[in-house]
Amino acid sequence: MVDVLDNKRVATRLRILVEIAERQPAVSQGEIAEEVGVTSQAVSEYIRELVDEGFVEKEARSRYRVTNEGVDWLFRAADDVRRFADHVTEDVLGTMGEDAAIATESVSEGDPVSLSVEDGLLTASPGTEGSATGIASTDADAGTDVGVTNFEGVIDLDPGTVTVVQVPPVRAGGSRAVDDETVASIVEDADRVVASGVEAVVVLRELGVAPAVTVAAGEVAVAATERGLDVAVVATTGAVGRVTDSLRDGDVSYEVLEG
Repeated sequence: MVDVLDNKRVATRLRILVEIAERQPAVSQGEIAEEVGVTSQAVSEYIRELVDEGFVEKEARSRYRVTNEGVDWLFRAADDVRRFADHVTEDVLGTMGEDAAIATESVSEGDPVSLSVEDGLLTASPGTEGSATGIASTDADAGTDVGVTNFEGVIDLDPGTVTVVQVPPVRAGGSRAVDDETVASIVEDADRVVASGVEAVVVLRELGVAPAVTVAAGEVAVAATERGLDVAVVATTGAVGRVTDSLRDGDVSYEVLEG
């Protein structure tokens, strides 16, 4: 993960690299300095570092280009910013807009409510004792959907983790080569179970477990952990790499175990 939002120097470096990419090949350090809000000397030092690290190549005086390595770094940094923006819009509640939640008890329009995430879903309870609050914008009975506006605060939510259970391909025994007790203990502790690959689906069927999805397992696991859910991904050996790629891209904590 590129800690763009945790480190002011990294954030400045990102902005300067973006400015170079937008202006290349003719790059005015003075214009970049004015745009970013640092001195021309500082821009020169940043560019020197970017050249030394292979993110930028110098073609001639005041002529620079972002390298493929620099472009890759920009993509990773942009992903960090995107994830933070998603966190702000989904978890850090603004004062405008309306969202839907599940009412834990009956509420009436105009009632103050406390907000939390339960089983991956936004819930609203009467009162203002939670770390995040809002105002009910509709009437709702317990267990039904209620509109919520005037959000304030941040929902206390610990991200979930992922356990990937590797199942051999059918040529290596497939579902018959798996220790059912091991897999059963892992999926039993998970909030959500997803599968990738036919052999993995068969393993779960023999355990009487219906996976939440059998496609895009990695992406679904990432989305679930963002809502505080622990996920078990049962995946055929050939699919494990795709799953873990998605988990790494989502900066999700995970471990891979043999089934």
